[in-house]
Amino acid sequence: MTTTVYALHENPEWFPPFAAAFEAEGVAVEEWLLTDGVLDLGSTPPEGVFWSRISASAHTREHHLSKDYSRAVLSWLESHGRRTVNGRRVLELEMSKVDQLARLRAAGIETPRTVAAVGREHVVAAAASIPAPFVTKHNQGGKGLGVRRFDDHAELADYVQSDEFEEPQDGITLVQEYVVAAEPRITRVEIVGGEFVYAIDADTARGGFQLCPADACAIDPETGRPLMPPGATVEPEPDQQLFSLREGFAHPIVDRYIAFARDNGIEVCGIEFIESVDGRLLTYDVNTNTNYNAVVEQAAPRSAARALVRYLASVAGQL
Repeated sequence: MTTTVYALHENPEWFPPFAAAFEAEGVAVEEWLLTDGVLDLGSTPPEGVFWSRISASAHTREHHLSKDYSRAVLSWLESHGRRTVNGRRVLELEMSKVDQLARLRAAGIETPRTVAAVGREHVVAAAASIPAPFVTKHNQGGKGLGVRRFDDHAELADYVQSDEFEEPQDGITLVQEYVVAAEPRITRVEIVGGEFVYAIDADTARGGFQLCPADACAIDPETGRPLMPPGATVEPEPDQQLFSLREGFAHPIVDRYIAFARDNGIEVCGIEFIESVDGRLLTYDVNTNTNYNAVVEQAAPRSAARALVRYLASVAGQL
């Protein structure tokens, strides 16, 4: 009997590459679009594997109900013993950079110096212990939400008191050391089912702080031109590729990431780090709804999207 994989998500623009991978692998998939709806707690979920890829940035697409709706759906599924991939606990990790950084540090993985301010009125005080320059970012984000660089504390104070201040979705602003990179890039390590698939490099000179690899993230929907993201120092040209395969990447951090994912029940993720000019490797983000860039997929020795589908099929075969 064929077991269906159910894909729980809130952004149809991100799903076509995955739909193509499911079709190529001959695996049945049914999309559950969790933007709003009705959940009958007296009903019984269908049999199958339920893969969650709900994003912390859902509210930026006017899907303000998706996160809590997803929490409810995953709780309902797991209460009936259904197999979830990146389930209820992983969803909470996706929703909080504080959660991610705390768990990374507990695993002995070095992260940037960070202070969390709960409430706008505490942001300036939170920054007092961090030397300038530093950055702010939203605890619940994605797509570089709320990321700004400040060269002194007075500049931050002016910003917080201004109408330009971006209120975080959950009220938590992170103040984080500004890491001077040895080269203008960050690296993202893609892991599926406990296996390293490949690493990608993202061009921070052109991509700035907004480094979503999905094709839909790269273009301004109003102008059709490449976006000039916050923190970028070089304007991207049409067809400019911000992402590339980091060929031959082999580093002890990969095994540590695999262990971290295993210990936290994360089955699909992209973990990002930056290599600093003073020789540190600093991990700053855990993406559990990771997207795969089309250009990288073409260059990679194997497709991460198809590796994911094969993994989901293998999980379904165990039921």
